[in-house]
Amino acid sequence: MILRTPERIAVEAEFMKELLDFVAVYKVNSSLPILDVQGRIREVITRGEYVQKPVRVETPRKINALEVMPKLDYSTVEKTVEAMRELPNVQHLPPHLVRRIAEPFGSRTRFGNYNFVSTVKNRSAGLTIVAGPEKVTQSAITPRQAELIKNLPKTFRTLKSYVQRAPFLCVDRKMGQNDEFSPRCTLYQSVHREEMVRLAHMVSQTLFPFDGTNNAPHFQLVYIPEWQEKDRQIVVLPHKGITFVLGTDYYGEAKKGFLRMAMWEAKQRGMLGLHAGAKIIRVRGENGRLKTLGMLLFGLTATGKTTHTCHNHGLIGDRQGISILQDDVVFMKKDGAILGTEKGFYIKTDSLDPEQQPILYHAATRPDAIFENVLVDYLGDVDFDDEVLTGNGRCIIQRADLGEHLAESVNLPPLGELDGLILAFITRRNTIVPLVSKLTPIQAAAAFMLGESIESSGSDPRRAGESVREVGTNPFIVGDPAQEGNIFFEIVQGLAETFPDKIHCYLLNTGGVGEIREEEPDGTKILRRKVKRVEIPEMATIIRGIATDTIEWEEDPWFNTSIPKKVPGMDIKKYDRTKFYEKPEIERLVAELRAERREHLEKFPALDPSIKGVV
Repeated sequence: MILRTPERIAVEAEFMKELLDFVAVYKVNSSLPILDVQGRIREVITRGEYVQKPVRVETPRKINALEVMPKLDYSTVEKTVEAMRELPNVQHLPPHLVRRIAEPFGSRTRFGNYNFVSTVKNRSAGLTIVAGPEKVTQSAITPRQAELIKNLPKTFRTLKSYVQRAPFLCVDRKMGQNDEFSPRCTLYQSVHREEMVRLAHMVSQTLFPFDGTNNAPHFQLVYIPEWQEKDRQIVVLPHKGITFVLGTDYYGEAKKGFLRMAMWEAKQRGMLGLHAGAKIIRVRGENGRLKTLGMLLFGLTATGKTTHTCHNHGLIGDRQGISILQDDVVFMKKDGAILGTEKGFYIKTDSLDPEQQPILYHAATRPDAIFENVLVDYLGDVDFDDEVLTGNGRCIIQRADLGEHLAESVNLPPLGELDGLILAFITRRNTIVPLVSKLTPIQAAAAFMLGESIESSGSDPRRAGESVREVGTNPFIVGDPAQEGNIFFEIVQGLAETFPDKIHCYLLNTGGVGEIREEEPDGTKILRRKVKRVEIPEMATIIRGIATDTIEWEEDPWFNTSIPKKVPGMDIKKYDRTKFYEKPEIERLVAELRAERREHLEKFPALDPSIKGVV
């Protein structure tokens, strides 16, 4: 039973008033398209400003994958996949023909590009399993994942037969543009359902053309969307460079499938795969000298990683500006060099706006862009704000369509060739985390391990908006996450010792401050005060201040970091936490957050103790 306090009654009354006001207006003006009506009513009901019902999800018992891993003949699996290239049921077509076949299965937009709609609209993270030697297996899996692992011998037998009979399309591409680590990526796409050719087209538009290099690592991904829904699974064999995607048609599984394997292999070669955007920033310091800075922006989907990677921060004229390298995954070397991966960026389209995100909007409206699960009406008009299909609408944009902001290379040179390297960890919090905090290298390593953010519709739409922690803000780590944190700290600390004035680390909060959310006895969460949200132009101004070194800093009394006292071009004081909470409330919220962080880091026994101690 819900307690109907005076405050709750007032919230309910405001909710009903807004809903009925809209319905009344529609009754008078019924010319409004029905999809707009449905969308507006859905927005009023579900946006969460009035009341958030508790989501009662039972936490399944976690199992170590080694407990249930059967004996598997990986050599036979490898031979089965390698033999596919010469099978008579596997067709090899150049990218332009793949595109010509795929586009009729989509909807043409007024921009001259195409939108494709998938049945599955987000990654199947809970159905992803990793098999192989102990160093790659998952330490905590669900009962369903355990069941899938137990059934792997049967799954592999079924696959061996099926791949010899179903029609497949083979696409060869290359990841990255360098002489050191540019893996060959082979997609075997089942076209038993002919429209699935779109997935091969999307892979072709994301990765670079294969140039015939034979000495590079080779990753192979077998994609079978028509696999039975009850047996949907993504099977990753990182030590063999093979992934099977079964029973889903969401493109993100192909994109991340190749990147996941590449990040594992890069780690074996002394590099670290990072879920981060990369750019070059050219700014003039106070002495008038033009500086060239590298910048990496870490962040989970829907936190602003791509938005701010592809933002110019108002750096215009006098040879200032930005050059965009990558928006998703890069490989970091010990000398600070960054190796890029893709020629196409897989961006979210919700609220894509030509004024706030002009670079992304321009690229998304070019003929070579590909929309996925975006609402396109019968006239070809695109509605980026409509979430009738999903809150996870996507677009593959081409680097070539970034115009003047396109970097010549997808790679960043070693730190010794730059004036500095900015590492920015993007979180999205709504209470007492400052908009920006300056970090030491060891605090940056802690931020890397904490990976604080929010769940997005791209990974689990049922939990979208919930607080989440993901090491490195990277859901695609294979192996012990603590090893990633230790490697990251080793690289950053080494660079800071070699170039003491060149490494600059920050935590950026693209959420805001001031939210008050209370929980009633029945578990219902009531929003008492909405967050004071930081706008995209304001965060862009903060990043400009970081790059130009014009922010005046002061000590944060609660988090032992530095926070801005003044930021040129914006009123940072309106986000002062003391304007929203009394001091005892701030101290309570800080204590709770610190305790949560310590508890999280204790989950990693192999993590460097000095990283744990800094929180």
